[in-house]
Amino acid sequence: MSGQEWRRLRGVDQGTLREARLQAHYAAQWLARAARAYVPPRPDDGHTSLGWDDALDGFVTHPAKNGTKLTLQIASLTFAVHGGPSLSLDGRSDAQVRQWLDGELSAHGLDPAALDAPSPYEMPAHALARGALYDAAGSADGLRELAAWYANANLSIGRVRQQMMHGVTSAVCCWPHHFDLAVLTMLAKRGTDADRYLGAGLSPGDNYYDEPYFYVSVYPKPDPAALPTLPMIGHWHTHEFVAAISPAHKIVAQNNQVAAADEFLRHSVALALEILA
Repeated sequence: MSGQEWRRLRGVDQGTLREARLQAHYAAQWLARAARAYVPPRPDDGHTSLGWDDALDGFVTHPAKNGTKLTLQIASLTFAVHGGPSLSLDGRSDAQVRQWLDGELSAHGLDPAALDAPSPYEMPAHALARGALYDAAGSADGLRELAAWYANANLSIGRVRQQMMHGVTSAVCCWPHHFDLAVLTMLAKRGTDADRYLGAGLSPGDNYYDEPYFYVSVYPKPDPAALPTLPMIGHWHTHEFVAAISPAHKIVAQNNQVAAADEFLRHSVALALEILA
């Protein structure tokens, strides 16, 4: 896949997309485990972040010390040691995935026992945590739509990243804890003022919004009463964090989805920079 064109979003059933999101989130934890175990540490746990690969249609880890990478194709939930054997997660449990990795990682000179270190964060509740089997076939529609959201976000956020170059700006990457694809800019400090951050990203859905959404976040939290007007497909979220939000159903409803998403991100980033200035 070239990654040069927006994929038309179909707007699948919310429950279908939620189930796909949770299964993919759990599957991606194997990449996160491998990153914590084998990738040389980076500041702010940057070594655990994942890159979106359009050719793969999924996520890839940073290379381990010996160059080994692990990948996860989202639409099919297929796990692989980069350039080597692959494993479909469909009909398998996490215990079976761990057993497969034992042999594959050992063959690459990596100690599979390092995968068993406890996670530093909790995952959303799901039957997979209790030994249930992945159901990629049953979640095919939702997984394809989820992959489209990530591919589109990688494209649009990559474009708006150029607008965010007003400080130290990260690459566009996925953080396996919240499973969001995002870029973060830390603006220069002003005297004794607090750190100032600007983030633009896509969440696949969470406990705030049960659907994917684009966001542009601002820190420190501005006065909610003084927030400027956003494009029609957006609104300000002010509970626990402040961010401009554009939820999936509003983007899906647009005739020109890519133009609407890009305009929301551009306008919101411009407003966020004004707020932080």
